Amino acid sequence: MKISASFLAEKKIEKAIYKLDHTDADYIHVDVVDGKFVDGKKIPLRKLKKIYKLTSKRLDVHLMVKKPKKYIKKFVTMNAERIIIHLELKKDLEKNLELIHKFGIKNGLAINPNTDISYLEPYLDKIDSILVMSVMPGYGGQKFIENTTTRLIEIKKMLLQHPNIEIMVDGGINEDTIEFVKIADIVVSGSYITKSKNYQDQIDKLRQKKKNRDHLDIPKRMES
Repeated sequence: MKISASFLAEKKIEKAIYKLDHTDADYIHVDVVDGKFVDGKKIPLRKLKKIYKLTSKRLDVHLMVKKPKKYIKKFVTMNAERIIIHLELKKDLEKNLELIHKFGIKNGLAINPNTDISYLEPYLDKIDSILVMSVMPGYGGQKFIENTTTRLIEIKKMLLQHPNIEIMVDGGINEDTIEFVKIADIVVSGSYITKSKNYQDQIDKLRQKKKNRDHLDIPKRMES
């Protein structure tokens, strides 16, 4: 399992990124909110544009915006590993996915908790990753939505003919909820890491939880 660390909940962004850069997190997760597609914490683009200069890690860019095209063109120069747009946008979805690939960057589709996963099917030949939201997008620190596990397993089955598509999950991930997303390839974790004194300790706990889980049973309940 790979770890993508989010700083969305942090006020001192540069300090958080500096500390994340000194961990073994695989990626820095960049949440971009325009206040139109979703409400939530909006970090000015002028600040986000500096992020890639503060870390040697590749960026996971999650565009929660109504018009992703202009953002795609800005982030392609910022050491992005992948740029993810939302399935719910519908308009120009294929064009924007192709645009990301045009710049030699991995693309992906994010899917909200209340969106039917069947809507992913027409795009499976066109994407590199699926970001399964386990909270409603836009705000950090939310509680993990329990039926995410079922959705992940259904998506995993959907991808039997597309084994190269990476499954990501984002929202409410901590040392307890990691058990419920164990079939994901990449987990995004924010507050659990950045609200702690020792970022690396928290990342180690996430990785250790994964190492101890090797089956696909759907948990009967969430542990508090």
